[in-house]
Amino acid sequence: MPKNDKREYRSMPVMAVARAEGEETPSFKVRGYASTFEEPYVLYEDWDGNKFYEVIDAHAFDEADMSDVIMQYDHEGMVFARTRNNSLKIEIDDHGLLIEADLSLTQDSRRMWEAIDTGLVDRMSFCFVIAEDGEKYDKATKTSRILKISKVYDVSSVSIPANPGTEISTARKRFLDGVIQEERTERSAAEARAKKIKILHMRAKMAAM
Repeated sequence: MPKNDKREYRSMPVMAVARAEGEETPSFKVRGYASTFEEPYVLYEDWDGNKFYEVIDAHAFDEADMSDVIMQYDHEGMVFARTRNNSLKIEIDDHGLLIEADLSLTQDSRRMWEAIDTGLVDRMSFCFVIAEDGEKYDKATKTSRILKISKVYDVSSVSIPANPGTEISTARKRFLDGVIQEERTERSAAEARAKKIKILHMRAKMAAM
């Protein structure tokens, strides 16, 4: 990927079971949420142990380009399904970004279905780009709210969910670095003020003796 690529990756803990209960003949279809709304998750933790959160707004996908989204494994290699040929369907509901994929088309996609059906693969991730000015940071809760996503590239079944802290884009890292530095500066200033006030109190107490 180019160094200035702004694609980001987020993971969901569970992918829907591939085989419906009581189903004898496999449908080779899988369903699951690639993203959920209004559920904060830890995006980054700095060296001081401060956790920074992220939450996806319920309207973040309203204007997103999802004209040709593909389904892969670990965001690379073979394409198992895609929206352009209707083997991958994406729906935005009240809970999040729901996907349904038909994995019957190729031998590789059927093998992927088997891995999901047996529980060997039970995680999902999606690749996207945040629109310019498409997020808002709340300093009080250390939470970044994604308000607008400009494009979704793929939804992937994954062996180990991507760590947002390691897979984060360069632009995103600069944003967080700025936030973290600002909060550190504010904490240092507050600690310096508290120390100064403590010293003044001690001097006043000693002068009163």
